[in-house]
Amino acid sequence: MERKNFLRSLAVTAISAPVLLEACKKDSAEQAATAASTRNAKTEAACVPTDYDMDGPYPLYNSRGSAINRVNITDNKPGLPLNIDIKVQSVNNGCAPVTNARVDIWQCDKDGYYSGYVNNGYLGVQNNTGRLFGRGLQYTNNTGLVHFLSIYPGWYPGRCTHLHAQVFIGTYLYLTTQIAFPDAINAAVYNTPLYIAHGQNPTTNYLDTIINDSLATELATVTPNSNGGYNLFHVINI
Repeated sequence: MERKNFLRSLAVTAISAPVLLEACKKDSAEQAATAASTRNAKTEAACVPTDYDMDGPYPLYNSRGSAINRVNITDNKPGLPLNIDIKVQSVNNGCAPVTNARVDIWQCDKDGYYSGYVNNGYLGVQNNTGRLFGRGLQYTNNTGLVHFLSIYPGWYPGRCTHLHAQVFIGTYLYLTTQIAFPDAINAAVYNTPLYIAHGQNPTTNYLDTIINDSLATELATVTPNSNGGYNLFHVINI
């Protein structure tokens, strides 16, 4: 009797095993499909146009051209090194990379002053007309990327830490936007010897009335690198 029960249990197990195996396969397939669907949904949700923001107050349109068609935009200004990588994508083409798009950027120096203008800042009035530091333009490569070498920007009253960007296709201006930096990174940078004299920026991203409603598309990824500086990566969808 015990032997019959043992044989019967083996038979049941032999029949059940394929069923369980198929059930596991089905569950795994469904889980994989669900995961893929979730990934696709996230990708589609992220594929939205980057927000527009104002170009002022220091766009300097009359000095754009070959003089700023360059990678290194520091002009020997002191500051922590900042590698800037910006990727341009087309929303109407499933966020595929946009090649040969012109990307113009401009930013202030470590003390909050812009080139090309007379600025009044914490160091007093500076006349930077005729200068081009912090300004550059590049054309996207076959992966939609442009690269700039800069310094970590400082700040001026009323604004969070940011840089400006415009994207052109040919001569057509597709987008004017701004790029924000994470508040925690800003705080760490402004506590370093090169920046500490100016102190911390009291205007965080969420206190900035220009950029606080568009951080979802305008906040860059900024990470420290092994060279004592920072890497910035940002995607602009047009």
